[in-house]
Amino acid sequence: MTSVQIDAYLRRLGIARPPRPTSEALRELHLRHLRTVPFENLSVHLGEEIALEEKRLLDKVTEARRGGFCYELNGAFGTLLAALGYEVELFAGRVYGDEGRLGIPYDHLALRVRTGDEDTWLADVGFGAHSHGPLAYAERGEQDDPGGGFRVVDAGPDPAGVRGGAAGTRDLDVLRDGRPQYRLETRPRALGDFAAGAWWHSTSPRSHFTRSLVCSRLTEDGGRITLSGRRLETTTVDGTHETRELETDEEVLTVYRESFGIELSCAPMVRTPELNG
Repeated sequence: MTSVQIDAYLRRLGIARPPRPTSEALRELHLRHLRTVPFENLSVHLGEEIALEEKRLLDKVTEARRGGFCYELNGAFGTLLAALGYEVELFAGRVYGDEGRLGIPYDHLALRVRTGDEDTWLADVGFGAHSHGPLAYAERGEQDDPGGGFRVVDAGPDPAGVRGGAAGTRDLDVLRDGRPQYRLETRPRALGDFAAGAWWHSTSPRSHFTRSLVCSRLTEDGGRITLSGRRLETTTVDGTHETRELETDEEVLTVYRESFGIELSCAPMVRTPELNG
């Protein structure tokens, strides 16, 4: 990652380059990322390729001023952190779904980050509504965060009967308000290892990403704004929730532009692939 690319990324986040890779700086970078770079799956429905290559990810965030889903957001963020002097490892996760079942291998990507002040964190800017700050990796008790009460715990048996971790590693479960969110395999991976997961989520009719449109980010007051198709939802930090249906394409494009900084030439529509067999 070049100095020009670093500066462009930090301008997108609205933050100066930290002088050292500290825990405090990581928390600020993490929060700014959630507020600025939306979680979105527009590429799936706009016919755009999801390319897990560092330059392509950086260009999407800095030049196109877009967001992405977990592979893209945490892939790009991990690249930035490494360029700023953090020690970054990519972990594969499987998301808990209905009835506590785990998703496919390489279902999710999260980051283990070691700082210059010798702390280790679990950073994740690609899970949508999640923790606002990184979670202490070695802490097994409750961690209070504006996004909820989180715990990182040693995982039990795989509810689907298939263990994803390698021999000698121990999987971790990440819980939010007592409910498991995803299971992490604590074995470092390369960005390219997630290509199959990204392909599945962007093409399979069984993936929720192919069946719906979403664009969401954290707001400055700690709430959230989400556009799902034509449904605009806003939640404030005190829990006030408002929903309204946008009636025209122009309204949709205006929300993408003014609320998410995304310029589109036409309103995206869900393009669900056919389910065969």
